[in-house]
Amino acid sequence: MKAWQFTTDSFPENDQKKAWISAMSRLCLPIGHIATAGQFRGTVSCIASSLGIEFALIDADPQEISGHYAEQEEAIWLTMLLDGEAMLVNDGTSLKLTPGDVIYGPTGIGATLNFTTPFRQIFIKVPRLAINPLLMSPLSLQIGQLPGHKGINHVLSGMLRSLANALDDISDIQLRPVELALTELLLTCIADQKGIQAIGSAANTRADNLHRICQTIETLLSDPDLTSGHVAEKHGVSLRYLQKLFTLADKTFSNYVRTRRLERCRADLISPLYSQISITEICFRWGFNSSAYFSRSFRDAYGVSPREYRRTENQIY
Repeated sequence: MKAWQFTTDSFPENDQKKAWISAMSRLCLPIGHIATAGQFRGTVSCIASSLGIEFALIDADPQEISGHYAEQEEAIWLTMLLDGEAMLVNDGTSLKLTPGDVIYGPTGIGATLNFTTPFRQIFIKVPRLAINPLLMSPLSLQIGQLPGHKGINHVLSGMLRSLANALDDISDIQLRPVELALTELLLTCIADQKGIQAIGSAANTRADNLHRICQTIETLLSDPDLTSGHVAEKHGVSLRYLQKLFTLADKTFSNYVRTRRLERCRADLISPLYSQISITEICFRWGFNSSAYFSRSFRDAYGVSPREYRRTENQIY
């Protein structure tokens, strides 16, 4: 796990704003304007998990974050206001945010977040590699809001606030289940809010059905006998309809299952929690029934063998 911290208290008053802009650029957050005259207060505490997910707690004076960085990896970001007042401006529409509200979007799309008071927020960026296998249409995602006062959004909001309070004390091993829960919760909230864009009610229904099917697959990945027929039966749909859903998403059932199993294995290979478990045990744990086939599939997907990947990533973290 990588970690870094920053505070403007370490700089002379005349250099504080410049240093803050530089610190925020590490998170790919462009500062459009800082209203505070004279001394500026700002702190950042950031950790990056072994899967590349960034978690940053930001505590600062009023400012405007505006635009986007073109040169950054494709990812989904989300942020939640913990304290203070803020306004999101996107496509000419202004939206007032209250503590507990979550906003999200893909990198590469510009927007303005105007903090009108001193504030605290948690900012998270999830690489496309970590979330794409779960999100069938990642490129259709737009900037959206998840009001945090009720339902599943309230669960996500509570989780983010708890994470913010514990960020400086959490270990890499403890962070791993947080990553899994976060991605599942985020995608469920987005799906419920219809944040994944689709054309027409029929397309919305198909997207919702496919998301639910993928959630079921996720719970059955460890079963080596998992079949499309079994999943179709659990959802009360025909095998032909299930196959059509995957075809419309430019995927096949078997390729999707293999990709999700590989992702689970990849995560375990670099998790300290499973450092004493052999590669063969890990691949069988996630439904592969041949270590040779697993190794070939892993190399095809990531460009290195499972053994090389485990050794290299453990050296980095």
